[in-house]
Amino acid sequence: MKTFYGVEAVPRDWPASAVSIGKFDGVHAGHRAVIAELQGLAEKESLAAVVVTFDRHPLALLSPENCPSTLVGAEQKLDLIAETGVDATLLLKFDRALSNLPPREFIERILVKALHSRFVLVGRDFRFGFKGAGDVALLRELGAEFGYEVRMIDDVKPDGERRVSSTWIRELLGLGDVSAAGHLLGHLPTVRGLVVHGAARGRELGFPTANLSADSDGLIPADGVYAGWLTDAGTRYPAAISVGNNPTFDGVAQKQVEAYVLDETDLDLYDRVVDVSFVERIRGMVAYAGIDPLIEQIRDDVARVRPILGQTVPLRPGTLAPGA
Repeated sequence: MKTFYGVEAVPRDWPASAVSIGKFDGVHAGHRAVIAELQGLAEKESLAAVVVTFDRHPLALLSPENCPSTLVGAEQKLDLIAETGVDATLLLKFDRALSNLPPREFIERILVKALHSRFVLVGRDFRFGFKGAGDVALLRELGAEFGYEVRMIDDVKPDGERRVSSTWIRELLGLGDVSAAGHLLGHLPTVRGLVVHGAARGRELGFPTANLSADSDGLIPADGVYAGWLTDAGTRYPAAISVGNNPTFDGVAQKQVEAYVLDETDLDLYDRVVDVSFVERIRGMVAYAGIDPLIEQIRDDVARVRPILGQTVPLRPGTLAPGA
C-alpha cells in the first residue's frame, strides 16, 4: 500500500480512483465492509482503491473537551488499512487550514484534482468541509458536476439492531470485554508503545514485565489482568497482561500496561516499540495483603492464560514429554 502524508504528496499522474473517506478509527468490521466494497468496485472498474482518512479525530482540534479517546493511533490505523490490501491511503493532517476549507473546495482539491475520483463511498452520516456544512446530498450534487458517482454504504449490524461503531467498541473496552470488542473490530484490541524502565517489581517477583510508556497509542481497556500477545519486530509472544496502577504497592498513580511474556526471563525489550494485544480478560484488579499471596495469584493468572492462548507448560531440563 502506498501512503500519502498530505494531499501534496499524491503524484500528479495518480490514476482514476474509487475512494472512501472517513475517520476509520479502529478500522473495525464496519470499516472493513466499506473497504471490501471499495476494492470490489475498484477492481470491476479498473480503478485504484484509495482510503482517505485523518491523522486525528476532528474533535481533537475543534472541541477537545468533547473528543472521545481514539481506538488506535495514526500509524496503527495505517497498518490496519494496509492489511486490507487497498492501493493507497491518503492521511490528511486535520489542522485549522483543513477544517476551514469550504465543502466545495474540500471536494475539488482532494477528490477531484488529487485522486481523480470516479466513485466515492461514504456512510449516511458523512459530513465534510467547514463546520461540517457538506453532507451526502451536496456530495452527490458536486459529483454530477465533477464526474464522480456517490455510493452510500449500509451499516454493519452483527446483532441485527445496533451498528458497529467506534463508540460501541469504546464501551466494551471500558468494561474490559476485549473479546467482544475484538469481534466488532475484526482484530485484537492493541496498544502500541515504547517499553520503558519500571520499578522492577515484576522481576523481583519472578515475573519480569515489559512496561509501556504512558503516551502509548491505542485505547487501554479497563483495569484487570488479560491473556494476550506481545509483538516485537514481527515476533509474537504469549503474554499475561496487567492493566492498572498496581494497588498492592504504594506510589503508583497512573494507569500502566505491563506484559509478562510467558516463560521468558531474559528478553530485553527496553527502548523498543511493541504491540500489546488483548485476547480475553482473566480477572479484575485486586490489592493483596502481601507479596506471597500476590505471587500465588500471578502464578494462577499465568496458568489461566496458557490454555486461552494455546500454550502448554514448558518442560524442565531432563524431563520427558508425556508418553515419551
